[in-house]
Amino acid sequence: MDLALLRTFVTVHRAGSFTRAAALLGLSQPAVTSQIRALERQLGRPLFLRYARGVTPTTIGDELAHKVAPHLDALTEITEAGLDRDSVTRTLHLAGPPEFLAERALPALTPLIAQGLSIRTAFGPAEELLTGLAAGHHDLAVTTSRPRGGLLTATPLCDEEHVLIAAPHWAAELGGSAVLQAGGVRVLDRVPLVEVHESLPLIARYWSAVFDAKPAASAAVIAADLRAVLSCVTAGVGLAVLPRYLCAGALDSGDVVALLEPPVPPLRTYFLTVRTGTLGLPHIARAHEWLLRTAVDW
Repeated sequence: MDLALLRTFVTVHRAGSFTRAAALLGLSQPAVTSQIRALERQLGRPLFLRYARGVTPTTIGDELAHKVAPHLDALTEITEAGLDRDSVTRTLHLAGPPEFLAERALPALTPLIAQGLSIRTAFGPAEELLTGLAAGHHDLAVTTSRPRGGLLTATPLCDEEHVLIAAPHWAAELGGSAVLQAGGVRVLDRVPLVEVHESLPLIARYWSAVFDAKPAASAAVIAADLRAVLSCVTAGVGLAVLPRYLCAGALDSGDVVALLEPPVPPLRTYFLTVRTGTLGLPHIARAHEWLLRTAVDW
């Protein structure tokens, strides 16, 4: 059986779409369709059920994928990594939120860099990073959403706690956490909001989890980097919701204060995500393992 046909089949099986598989393989969609039909003719059985928005494997398709995918992944590993399975002297293309990579991931990978690993980074929102990872632009991505389907494999890395913060003078004007707890979210309406996007992703999630409400106002300042948001809050612009790891130093120094300490703070999970099958590549496997090990102490 032609290995090229099997490679195309496994890619379609994982991508769930002829179109997405074609983009990953660098082929046209008709070429992928033709290869799958050729494989189905060889086997004498249908491998996929075709729908308007993609394909679903038949039971025969699932059985074939289960049998051949590990062997194709192993061949890819040999081709891309060579026979030296312990080598870490390769370039890791790492993607994720800029703040998390800067504050957590890159410092954690320092020992591997000292052993010869090179790193190139890319930043962006979760969906953009997952698309780039699936297309082969990245080796490993830190994301805040778990991908669907079998093309990508995600492992929970750590949880981040979100904190409602402001400069001390705002806390004094609001009357402290007791007043906020008694008066509810409306007490905060007169404080300017600082966020990373017009949709207020962090504030809206916090408002929903803690106050069971939606923000009443738009942001006074939009800064696309959470570190810039922290700088604005420290300067006294208004309030923001930030991950505790990012604002812990400012909280300890008193530059900002937590306006509220809810019994169950809002959390968001980070995932380490790779293309399925690539954890057999030594440089990706070492970075993946090292980040999981280090995250225990975060």
